[in-house]
Amino acid sequence: MDRSDLKRYAWISIAAALVTIALKATAYVLTGSVGLLSDALESVVNLLAAIVALIALSVAARPADEEHTYGHYKAEYFSSGFEGALIVVAALSIGVTAVLRLLNPQPLTSIGIGTLVAAVATVINLGVARLLARVGYEHGSITLEADARHLMADVLTSAGAIAGVFTATLTGRDWIDPVVGMLIAAHILWAGLSLVRRSMLGLMDTALPESAQRVVREILASHERGGVQFHALRSRQAGARQFISFHVLVPGNWTVQQGHNLLEEIEEQIHAELPTSTIFTHLEPIEDPASFEDTQLERRRTARPGD
Repeated sequence: MDRSDLKRYAWISIAAALVTIALKATAYVLTGSVGLLSDALESVVNLLAAIVALIALSVAARPADEEHTYGHYKAEYFSSGFEGALIVVAALSIGVTAVLRLLNPQPLTSIGIGTLVAAVATVINLGVARLLARVGYEHGSITLEADARHLMADVLTSAGAIAGVFTATLTGRDWIDPVVGMLIAAHILWAGLSLVRRSMLGLMDTALPESAQRVVREILASHERGGVQFHALRSRQAGARQFISFHVLVPGNWTVQQGHNLLEEIEEQIHAELPTSTIFTHLEPIEDPASFEDTQLERRRTARPGD
């Protein structure tokens, strides 16, 4: 699938958000439940997040250009970071509303129809979340994965809100509903902070997951024979794209063709395991001491005759 095609899933998320906002707002009007109000507010966040996701996916799908020679993949991190910030704001708003209702309890009304409407919205979110999670995983889109996790959190909080309404009604203790709203706010806050953290790590060029690094190390180790060594393995994740670089040390009497063939074979093996990776290699003669002075980002300067 072309990455520009992923935008249609953002449109699905937008449509689902509009439908669930209408359903949950209706449920709140019918019942007066703070828990259901908090649920409706989170759906507003879902809509804003889906719009930002659409923009981010559009930018990320652009091909590399003169100003962005590594592509536009990191645009997806801005989307997930913005989504996380919106979730945090929504959580704080829900918390304040729940506290005010706890201080001034109000009876709930139209419980049956209200919770039924909320349940329909929850089922819609569940279906969209599963779809986005599958597509996001298959195509390495952190934007769709973040949207899916947010919607799944919405599903869980909706279930909590519905449970709070029923519990408050059955026990006659109206304070249970705002308490559930406060718990929902705490859960949403944690989800938002987690998304912000993940987005920051992506923007800071965090290395690939250990599982992916292990794959690369195992492939390199399989070629360590006949005087061949490797070092300076570095990696970073940029949205769906993975960037990997390493140095290959070979006997100095190898021909250029021999070194080239080895690098081609290694890169082909890594691509087979990590299809979305871009690989940079550097060939060095193992006998030259300078080949061991560039294992860090800042290469040590060694004085040479004539310097």
